[in-house]
Amino acid sequence: MATAAAKRARIGVLGASGYTGAELVRLLIRHPAVEIALLTADRRAGQEMRQVFPQFSPFELPKLQSIEGMDWAGAGLDLIFCALPHGTTQKVIQQIVATLPGSKVVDLSADFRLSDPAAYAHWYGHAHHAPELQPRAVYGLVEIYRDEIKRAQLVANPGCYTTCAELALIPLLRANAVDPDAIVIDAKSGMTGAGRAAKEEMLFSEVSEGFHAYGVGHHRHMAELDQEFSRAAGRKVIVSFTPHLVPMNRGILSTIYVRGLKGSPEDLHAILAKSYAKEPFVHVLPFGQMPQTRHVRGSNMTFIGVAMDRIPGRAIICSALDNLTKGASGQAVQNMNLMLGFPETMGLEQVALFP
Repeated sequence: MATAAAKRARIGVLGASGYTGAELVRLLIRHPAVEIALLTADRRAGQEMRQVFPQFSPFELPKLQSIEGMDWAGAGLDLIFCALPHGTTQKVIQQIVATLPGSKVVDLSADFRLSDPAAYAHWYGHAHHAPELQPRAVYGLVEIYRDEIKRAQLVANPGCYTTCAELALIPLLRANAVDPDAIVIDAKSGMTGAGRAAKEEMLFSEVSEGFHAYGVGHHRHMAELDQEFSRAAGRKVIVSFTPHLVPMNRGILSTIYVRGLKGSPEDLHAILAKSYAKEPFVHVLPFGQMPQTRHVRGSNMTFIGVAMDRIPGRAIICSALDNLTKGASGQAVQNMNLMLGFPETMGLEQVALFP
């Protein structure tokens, strides 16, 4: 396998014609330790990446290929990003692991995020097609599972909504500082969170000048949130979570309402500030200041703010990130860096684009 001191690592991106695939290419083009060796996109197979995304016109990139009939053994890849729809990735990764056992995989779909295959079947409506691989998958929330990720062959990149809420809450649940039964997460996402496929409900005239909730009471990310919050609290946790679609391109803002079990809202802020004091991609704002999506756009940062609620014993936490970067492709590159032995921040140090 390639290392930081050896030749550049050969990287494949499956599903390069989607938003997360394009974001991966954007980040990897300038990564000093990797070479983009394979790009796939079935509907766009045979085309150049510049034909799909003109911003890549100045760069020499592999022509887009179909996954169908791919010679994984001959591809010579050190790591593969799977930016494919859920339900399709499991069989693809089965083939990769069987024919290219030395390669590593970062899966950006939901296919390996839930440790219980029965929970996956319940939330996604079909049986898991690779249950033998699920125990080997490591949940890729770097700030929480860094050591496990370093040793992993298969990493399940977390969802964007879940990353935003989990980073704000897991340290507090681990410290038994908030009531696990009184958590309410009100989250808003930009349009790119819905993918690039043509959908009537995503037309400009359907979403512009509007703001609406969706997946109310049954969004699939609920299972992921419950799993990680239960691990952090050491007992079963079921949270209230409602996502909303906002007519902007990038960004997630989660407004989280909690009841403290000990101490004041300032104490909750202190726990978060201490937890993330040395983390390069999580920044806790001064007490009372709230983050904005525009301040993290295009970066791998998460900004977290804590404020006092007017109801005694309660606090309001806001967390903001770019759903395509820290919520997806940036976090995936962060995982890749750990898995291949590169500095964790390599290729991810860009400051947010503002205004």
